[in-house]
Amino acid sequence: MTDTRRDVTDSELAVLDVLWERPDATIREITEAIYQSYSPSAHATVQKLLERLEGKRCVTRDRSGFAHRFRAVVARADLIGRELEAVADKLCEGSLTPLLLHLAGRTQLTPEERRQLRKLIDGNRG
Repeated sequence: MTDTRRDVTDSELAVLDVLWERPDATIREITEAIYQSYSPSAHATVQKLLERLEGKRCVTRDRSGFAHRFRAVVARADLIGRELEAVADKLCEGSLTPLLLHLAGRTQLTPEERRQLRKLIDGNRG
């Protein structure tokens, strides 16, 4: 059985980005953040995206007020991890090593990023 939370579309990710920055946002607030204005069609689109994210257990809804409020229940780091694992499964027979080596080799890491990477490799996550 697959984890439905893995399949987050780019549009759903845009909604999650808003919710990571503004927890407890209404549909209107999310719509205005994504589209820079409000329209009934944009509202309907965001509403559908939120319903899909609820079904994937990435978002929860507070129905206690007149305007429902939404909160991301999946952390950005957790979603990144799941997405990277899915890519590794698909392209690297489940191994993250080729993926990480490729990414590190194509990126100019800052001294702080190199320090964090060394710490991770050495097994010191903190």
